[in-house]
Amino acid sequence: MQLDNRAQTLLKALVERYIADGQPVGSRALSKISGLELSPATIRNIMADLEDMGFVASPHTSAGRIPTPRGYRVFVDTLLTVQPIDEAALESSLHTRLHTTSQQKTLTNAAQVLSSLSQFAGVVLTPRHESVFQQIDFLRLSEKRILLVIVAPNGDVHNRLLLTDVDYSPSQLTQAANYINEHFGGLRFDEVRLRLQGELRQLRDDMTRLMQAAVEAGSDAMSDTGEEVVISGERNLLSVTDLSSNMSSLRKLFEVFEQKTSLMQLLDISSKATGVQIFIGGESQLVPIDQMSVVTAPYEVNGKVVGTLGVIGPTRMAYERVIPLVDITAKLLSNALSHG
Repeated sequence: MQLDNRAQTLLKALVERYIADGQPVGSRALSKISGLELSPATIRNIMADLEDMGFVASPHTSAGRIPTPRGYRVFVDTLLTVQPIDEAALESSLHTRLHTTSQQKTLTNAAQVLSSLSQFAGVVLTPRHESVFQQIDFLRLSEKRILLVIVAPNGDVHNRLLLTDVDYSPSQLTQAANYINEHFGGLRFDEVRLRLQGELRQLRDDMTRLMQAAVEAGSDAMSDTGEEVVISGERNLLSVTDLSSNMSSLRKLFEVFEQKTSLMQLLDISSKATGVQIFIGGESQLVPIDQMSVVTAPYEVNGKVVGTLGVIGPTRMAYERVIPLVDITAKLLSNALSHG
């Protein structure tokens, strides 16, 4: 629905004032801060139209109005003036925090950076680890105890202990490892699982069981590479009155961080989009609290999107500052992960 210039100017002024102080905004205040030379009666009429269209609402206790999720959406999509950030200065200050020897440490630091700079919660969806292996080896530790050694394409080594029903000889273990490496090296374990079902019928049953156990354990080992979602600064949100003012919101807030399911779904969706995405509670079913917004951006490794990062805060956040912060942090993280 198109808004004329006067309505846009008043809505922008109202949202900015409400974000700044959290109080319903009256017509008298709008006449002062909007820069429009309109009578209070005209402003009241325009605000009534905005309310009828669902962009603002009137709390029962006040003559002023506050933005609705729909009003926030129009604001962030069409009315917002994003503040420029000195990208070079930010990169200089964050260089050591985002260039570490451990990818997991870099991702954790990125979440902490987003939290400390926004004063809300920072979140990073970690890269999906495809369970591809380069080769495996079996090492006999004792009777019916075997160490499975998995080498990933990037050189990472994962170990898993296999407890077997059969006492395999070293030559049998070598034969099984050679078969898997020759036929399946470079594939994902789930692909190997499907192909094993058809290709191992000609082998002895005990060897089949060993290989199937190796595939199951290998798949677990490759996927167990750290937290899927890294969150920093959850406690910051406890001091945000909009989110912690009642027990119902507080309970939902803790469920978001404990279960992480809806958060992962939201971040996964935003990883398929381009650039910064803004999810506003009350509008997006993915955000469980009406007063919560999530600002996200995907990050890359060598040109391929592998995850998402973002800031979780109240709908009453300074979007003009948070949006460029999320955008630039995603670029800096992409650069750090791509170049080591």
